[in-house]
Amino acid sequence: MSMEPCTIREVSRHTGETVRIGCWLHNKRSSGKIQFLQLRDGTGFIQGVVVKSEVGEDVWEAASKLTQESSLYVTGVVREDARSPGGYELSVTGVEIIQLSAAYPITPKEHGVDFLMDHRHLWLRSPRQRAIMVVRAQLIRAIQQFLDGEGFYLVDPPILTPSSCEGTTNLFHTKYFDEDAYLTQSGQLYMEAAAMALGKVYSFGPTFRAEKSKTRRHLIEFWMVEPEMAFVDHEANLRVQERFVSHIVQSVVTHCRRELETLGRDISKLENVQAPFPRMTYDDAIKLLQEKGYEIAWGEDLGAPHETEIAKQFDKPVFVTHYPTSVKAFYMKPQPDRPEVVLCADLIAPEGYGEIIGGSQRIDDPELLEQRFQEHGLGDEAYRWYLDLRKYGSVPHSGFGLGLERTVAWVCGLEHVREAIPFPRLLYRLYP
Repeated sequence: MSMEPCTIREVSRHTGETVRIGCWLHNKRSSGKIQFLQLRDGTGFIQGVVVKSEVGEDVWEAASKLTQESSLYVTGVVREDARSPGGYELSVTGVEIIQLSAAYPITPKEHGVDFLMDHRHLWLRSPRQRAIMVVRAQLIRAIQQFLDGEGFYLVDPPILTPSSCEGTTNLFHTKYFDEDAYLTQSGQLYMEAAAMALGKVYSFGPTFRAEKSKTRRHLIEFWMVEPEMAFVDHEANLRVQERFVSHIVQSVVTHCRRELETLGRDISKLENVQAPFPRMTYDDAIKLLQEKGYEIAWGEDLGAPHETEIAKQFDKPVFVTHYPTSVKAFYMKPQPDRPEVVLCADLIAPEGYGEIIGGSQRIDDPELLEQRFQEHGLGDEAYRWYLDLRKYGSVPHSGFGLGLERTVAWVCGLEHVREAIPFPRLLYRLYP
């Protein structure tokens, strides 16, 4: 009898029918006359029930031989089962072994982080890691859907750049034939050029920071989405950001409920992430922190403990706006009536996840930008083109960057950002 191959995700369409699924054995238990096979195929998990009295000796023997992570084709009848997590189970009628797995290194017992990271290529198969990857994929899909739907064009900036406008201390250096080159730490400057051609644009790709930091919020290689908009000021920029973040979080709530449950995430906290978001100026943030006993003076940048304290005051993300000019990037536009602060905002996620977006209105005055280049000791050779943007039809423009992994960590409720990317690059880890 020939039958259509089926995935675990699709079994609900085949209740009472016989299906054939290519899968792996995640786990197994037996009660003598019945074997319970926990099966996975990448789209989900299902229990296959093998009853000795209902199958041939060959099927029973094949099921008995299966080891953790063995690959197989299983044939069976789909039954509704309210007790199982997916709502269905499989009454197994056939087992065709593809490969019996060698002794699998990751067992249901507790393993140390280093061991799991060394086996990241296998760890990804676990229900928790799979759930995180599904949420990550949904966030990426939602990010692109939102921006494409708002009339943004996707533009790809170069990965190799001649230098950095933000200094080269945190950049990975490489040789570009006879010249020096660096791995990109942001596509923003290129997006500003693209916005002058296309109006609303975004880049979405890997960025690299050679920071020797080992915090739970930092990766060496991470993904950023960086929208840039011509004719948009600071205020309009914030409104786009809050609608954007609301959209991507609600999209995960809608499409990944089962994965969030696997992760033990409090979904009500995510359901609450709806625009508009509260705002607080840097001035007020410093006052609040001082009242809470933090030793911080006006003019200092906010660190992780400060961001966490601010986030505690709200039950949704909060914008901290108008930071001192001295702690922010050279290209941010100063507030016209108060040049010691800039028209910028960091969006701080709830629950201690820190800054997930940094954004600002950009300087559009050629003379001021030239002055900033000199103040920051930036030789204008490598980025002469960036100054050109202010000479040929300069306009008010704004943009922001969202770090994908921090967003995944927040949405999934992860302890550490290393689980938010399939193969993390950390200070002392380049394998696997």
